[in-house]
Amino acid sequence: QVRLVESGGGLVQPGGSLRLSCAASGNFFRTDAMAWYRQAPGKQRELVAVLHSIGLTNYADFAKGRFTISRDNAKNTAYLQMNTLKPEDTAVYYCWGNFDARTYWGQGTQVTVSS
Repeated sequence: QVRLVESGGGLVQPGGSLRLSCAASGNFFRTDAMAWYRQAPGKQRELVAVLHSIGLTNYADFAKGRFTISRDNAKNTAYLQMNTLKPEDTAVYYCWGNFDARTYWGQGTQVTVSS
């Protein structure tokens, strides 16, 4: 079993920045991939960025050039650095991970971009 806990969400003004964290705890041998998703009211949950174990990344079009996914292996923590935030980035952001071929979700953290 693996537990994922997100943190770092909050209220920011348009053009501002936030860094989200996702800490993984529990017993696992291998982290296959980690990703960030988001879900806005009335919309489907959508992929923001994914980081594979070998270091390759993929980003949604809206995230390219603004968001960066990274991982600190020593801390078992993934991050999502979000810059130049826009009101349309407002959503609940979820951490996702694949550990030993099993998938897990975090509880989500609210990001609100508003003036």
